[in-house]
Amino acid sequence: MDVIRTAIGLMSGTSMDGIDVALIRTDGRGFIERGPFLGVPYETEFRERLKRALDLARPLHHRSKRPAELRDIELELTGRHAIAVTAFLERFGLSAYVIDVLGFHGQTVLHRPDEGLTIQIGDGGDLARRTGISVVYDMRANDMVHGGQGAPLVPAYHAALAGKFQQAGQAVCFVNIGGISNLTFIGTDGRIVAFDSGPGNTLIDQWVEMQTGKTYDPGGEIGGRGKVVAAVAERYLESPFFRGNVRRSLDRGDFAPLRSEEASLEDGARTLAHVAAASIIKSAGFLPETPSTYVVCGGGRLNGTLMAEFSAMAESLGSRVLSAEQAGFDGDAMEAEAWAYLAVRSLDGLPLTFPGTTGVSAPVSGGVLATP
Repeated sequence: MDVIRTAIGLMSGTSMDGIDVALIRTDGRGFIERGPFLGVPYETEFRERLKRALDLARPLHHRSKRPAELRDIELELTGRHAIAVTAFLERFGLSAYVIDVLGFHGQTVLHRPDEGLTIQIGDGGDLARRTGISVVYDMRANDMVHGGQGAPLVPAYHAALAGKFQQAGQAVCFVNIGGISNLTFIGTDGRIVAFDSGPGNTLIDQWVEMQTGKTYDPGGEIGGRGKVVAAVAERYLESPFFRGNVRRSLDRGDFAPLRSEEASLEDGARTLAHVAAASIIKSAGFLPETPSTYVVCGGGRLNGTLMAEFSAMAESLGSRVLSAEQAGFDGDAMEAEAWAYLAVRSLDGLPLTFPGTTGVSAPVSGGVLATP
């Protein structure tokens, strides 16, 4: 009988807005029992430190290198994750001893799949010592060693959630709109195809922060007052990323921020929401078939302007769009839940990635285990 473990997933994504903490009980296969979720936001000062980490990582050519300042940021990031775990356990009346494993993503500071290079800061050994709980971390590296893009990793979890759609004879596509958006397609025959689809919230967040000092467009309200600047949208959507049959994973810096003189605040936010939506549709053109249903998770689902654009585009092609909540899931928790699920799979040596998701040569497991 497969062992059912209690796992906590920890996710700090490309939007760099905080730590998502989620608990599940799972066998790493088909059994998933979802538990509580907690979001722990970063202060502005630490977000600036993480942006500094991106600059420090840019000249690196080996994933183990940690210049002194980057190492300091890594240790601070790890400490914040330990505090988040403690806060989560206290909030929900749990003891560390009932948790079998933490799935620790860390913070991606550099991702160059064409060079086989990905760097996530976050010290798994230190996190295990601080929390007293075993930690699985560094889950992307082994995929790249075996020829994969190192991303996306969430599809294994999406596939486990897709059962009710398959039973209804539907091809479903999970859309995670984080800083970068990615797709997971599960066909009626169970086939899994996944890849990054383009810019998600990052360009919008960068634009709004540059113009107003706010870190994002709440509910898409700013963009909702604007118009699409066609020339700017076309420039983004004509990127070579959207051409050719080879999908690749993206880094936060692959799409340049909008320049201040190119649009008003409102028009810039609307244009970048349009780009985020259209990127999903353009990339979905590489799927084996048009999905019956899109299930949208991640922070982008809360941007009403982006969702309205995406829904209209998808419906014109005969697909319906549901938020994660409308589909019966928790769109805030799903990515953190995925890292908990992947950690359990790693403990059992099960594949985390597949040829159809990252381009890896064969299904491969991954992750490094640190014990307290």
